[in-house]
Amino acid sequence: MEAVTTQSALPRSVEEIRADFPILARQIGGMPVAYLDNAATAQKPAAVIEAIDSYYRNSNANIHRSMHDLAADATALYEGGRERVAELVGVRPGEAVFVRNATEAINLVRFSWGRRNVGEGDTVLITRMEHHSNVVPWQLLCQEQGARLQYLEIDDEGRLDLGELEQKLASGRVKLVAVAHVSNVLGTINPVAEISARASAAGATVLIDGAQAVPQLPVDIAETGADFYAFTGHKMLGPTGIGVLWGRRELLDEMPPFLGGGSMIKHVADDLSTWAPPPAKFEAGTPAIAEAAGLGVAADYLASLGMSAVRSHERELTAYALERLAGVSGLRIYGPPDAGDRGGLVSFTLDGIHPHDLAEICNRGGVAIRAGHHCAQPLMRSLGVPGTARASFSVYNTPEEVDRLVDALEQARAVFGG
Repeated sequence: MEAVTTQSALPRSVEEIRADFPILARQIGGMPVAYLDNAATAQKPAAVIEAIDSYYRNSNANIHRSMHDLAADATALYEGGRERVAELVGVRPGEAVFVRNATEAINLVRFSWGRRNVGEGDTVLITRMEHHSNVVPWQLLCQEQGARLQYLEIDDEGRLDLGELEQKLASGRVKLVAVAHVSNVLGTINPVAEISARASAAGATVLIDGAQAVPQLPVDIAETGADFYAFTGHKMLGPTGIGVLWGRRELLDEMPPFLGGGSMIKHVADDLSTWAPPPAKFEAGTPAIAEAAGLGVAADYLASLGMSAVRSHERELTAYALERLAGVSGLRIYGPPDAGDRGGLVSFTLDGIHPHDLAEICNRGGVAIRAGHHCAQPLMRSLGVPGTARASFSVYNTPEEVDRLVDALEQARAVFGG
């Protein structure tokens, strides 16, 4: 089938955008790499790579204390990165805590908020579609505190039932609702503002895992109604090793530190210490300075494209992928059938072929996809499968790459006698 041309709202052509990403020039199996594993991690534009390199070449120093020019430059890069990321998601920089990734952000809430606010007999409510990063910390918290972990189930199209949410909240025992903004398996875009409103009305605190949302949707955190919002740099074209926890300032003020050490203190006496205000209170030790500089550039890059345009491009690609994949005999797609209701990814299985075998055959043709349980084993049990294959899209992907994926799947059917 001949590839279609998406009518993208991006301010530059996809070909021009692709030229910004050095790794896309690499060939695998004699073919240019078709990187369709963006839900796991996105590729980095040259500007991000150069920002990290420039920090080490020109500004390498520790931040906030030394009185020399290098330290001043490093501090400006670090705090400048915070300001640009905060601007992208519509929050104040003082409420944006730098962490290693979304996993650490959620664990920070578990330790610093959860241990003080969740007790015996309380309920933590999550959904069946959560990534392990938004499951395991709450399992551990509930085991420690004598609380109960409950799940909101999904329907046949991978959607939540808000009626079930109301039933769970009516118990009066739910202290925390933790939910993915966008599912990393189903692609479901959850109605987080509505979930937050209902949970807040019932007296529950709300944490949203935005790891899949911030890279591809226009996100204004205030509009989500969340109390905490976690996301990570490496999925939004930025470096690994840095992410963000946003929290309501009054909550951050009340929470004890997550880690103790340098940089997070106001005063250290012999027997006790007092803490710096947020976000410094939660950023003990020498932070990821180069990564913050790179993340700021990644935020600028996305902002320059326009997040509405990014969303439009990826929605069109997803719609095309849903159409093409539906034509592969024996293939089952998971999640909402309409591209408008899902993020830029498609998970699927192909009758009689293990997802790992699908990924291997795709790789032979230079098509990089994900296969496995995607850190979502509770969801896989609900779906009745050990794992799925997953193609996920970013600003540099094209319909032609979707066609290469479909061709590889047809080859897999031929190899396995389908």
